[in-house]
Amino acid sequence: MWRPWGNKKMPLRIHDTSSPFSCSSFKDIQHLCTQDSSASSKRNANVFYRVRIVNSLLRSWGPARTWKITDSVSDPSISIPGAEKRVVVYFTSLQVVRSTFEDCKTVRSILHGFRVSIDERDLSMDSRFLNELRGILGQSNLTLPRVFIGGRYMGGAEEIKQLHEIGELKKIVERLPAAEPGTCVVCGGYRFLLCNECNGSRKLYTQKSGFKTCTACNENGLIRCPSCSCNFLLFFFVNIKAKILG
Repeated sequence: MWRPWGNKKMPLRIHDTSSPFSCSSFKDIQHLCTQDSSASSKRNANVFYRVRIVNSLLRSWGPARTWKITDSVSDPSISIPGAEKRVVVYFTSLQVVRSTFEDCKTVRSILHGFRVSIDERDLSMDSRFLNELRGILGQSNLTLPRVFIGGRYMGGAEEIKQLHEIGELKKIVERLPAAEPGTCVVCGGYRFLLCNECNGSRKLYTQKSGFKTCTACNENGLIRCPSCSCNFLLFFFVNIKAKILG
């Protein structure tokens, strides 16, 4: 029943001690571990050394990058007359395109942090702002937001973010006068009012010609708040005219 042991000799397997994975004692295991740890420490040292070099290069390139950004963003040939003492922002409050809405929200938040006078022109509230912006930039396909500081064109969301990160935006905005604290008492911060001519209906009636479309308001029956748009005389004359006709 049992295989005889004496008839056949079992082959003996001899381990190759030259292999790097064979260890005859705990001393060899400890030696291999110290080799691995020394190699990994050398690799880590090389990585950290490269990171330090890259950081030093970025610091040395900082002033050059700042000059390129500030020199290329501000275009003196594109400007808005009459806006030398405030910031003008063309944006949209609609959340149809999330990335555009987030860019507009971020840029407005950055600019409001400087406490300067800001003329916000919402294209979703008045389509005439779109035609106005196209005429200024000479482009038909536009991305929002677009920012003008001191009457000069500064760029869109990416340019404003970069200028803010490197500290150049603060230097540019500090030249402007500070805004009056508090919310606008005329419009309550909405920047628009109902038209005094048609009361927001966009229709006017006269005995001579009957009903006609109101030309004083936009497609939503709204007019810009004269206080927010820095035009107090217009607001005064509109109220006087409404009282005389009313």
